[in-house]
Amino acid sequence: MEINPELDLELTRLIAASPAQVWRCWTEPELLKQWWAPKPVETIEARIDLRPGGKFYTVMRLPDGHTMPVEGCYLDVVPEQRLVFTDALQADWRPAPQPFFTAILTVAREGEGTRYTARALHANAENKHQHEHMGFMDGWATALRQLERLAVTL
Repeated sequence: MEINPELDLELTRLIAASPAQVWRCWTEPELLKQWWAPKPVETIEARIDLRPGGKFYTVMRLPDGHTMPVEGCYLDVVPEQRLVFTDALQADWRPAPQPFFTAILTVAREGEGTRYTARALHANAENKHQHEHMGFMDGWATALRQLERLAVTL
């Protein structure tokens, strides 16, 4: 799938962890909670029903104490290769009230590590720009560094 620069954001990095280690960090709730949000934000809850139509749910606690729940639905699950989820749908394909983006995560063995690519697809340029201004690149890159530090210990 080709990136649409008007609608999509993409982060790609070569990391030291294996695809299996990265997969575990994305699919085991207790591991996800350790890296999902860039510090000092904390992920205090994670629920994963790892199947197409299954729920992806997290609650993040901001430094000021406010919480931010995020609920989505898995669209595609290919173990140790690809995860696709969206907040346009909730579990069991139920439409969500305010969709924002769809995420496509791919991991592939490259040398001794993993080529990690996270792509955020948006319905319109306004949402893409909003995601950029929310700090997509810095936030997702910080979270990825946290994931990598955790993954190499597994």
